[in-house]
Amino acid sequence: MKSNKAAALAPVLAAALAVAAPLALTLTPRAALAQSDARFQPAGVLSLSAQASAEVAQDVVTITLFFEQEANDPTSLTATLNQRADAALQKARGVSGVTARSGQFAIFPSTDRDGRISAWRGRTEVVLESHDFAAAAKLAGDISPGMQVANVQFSLSPEAQRAAEQKLSGQAIASFREQAMSAARAFGYSGYTIRDVNVGHGFNQPRPVMMMSARAMSSDAKVAQPIPLEGGTSTVTVNVSGSVQMK
Repeated sequence: MKSNKAAALAPVLAAALAVAAPLALTLTPRAALAQSDARFQPAGVLSLSAQASAEVAQDVVTITLFFEQEANDPTSLTATLNQRADAALQKARGVSGVTARSGQFAIFPSTDRDGRISAWRGRTEVVLESHDFAAAAKLAGDISPGMQVANVQFSLSPEAQRAAEQKLSGQAIASFREQAMSAARAFGYSGYTIRDVNVGHGFNQPRPVMMMSARAMSSDAKVAQPIPLEGGTSTVTVNVSGSVQMK
């Protein structure tokens, strides 16, 4: 009985082995090729990087002015804050080359020792921005009797940043190519071809400059004085990195 079952299974096993054998033969060369590719490392490949940077004059000034007030109820306080901000915005609308917008607005309660609300305090801001430092300084001085200066920030406009990056990109790429040729010759090659290359941009923007606090500037100043403004610089950088095939 057992010999009959073995005889019956023999053809089935033979067929399974016939299918498995070609499959094994098919997979084995591919596995060997993958291992060969993993061990293969091209000769004469050089990785390097170059950088070009420049200090660019900041061409935008942002001036934040604020007004703070205390009142017994939030409704009257809101009206007072809005009136002060509207007056500043109306004055700014007549100045060419300076944009003005509303800044932060906040009202919060003040409590006594027992935790009860004793008063309400509020703050409103107006933000001036311009490429014309003199015009912005004069406008801030005209508004300052009614609003105080919170801070002044100088920055680099997107247009100025792009112009600097275009110029620096040419310098960084030229430095990259010069390094590649010099290294190739030092290693005994006559030249090179670029395998891959990446060009990156970046710049360092200084933090805002604090001008004066609410206590440092008199809120009842009668004479408008222009705020002295002098911008700094931002560092614009272009990085070029990649690899070349020396030949």
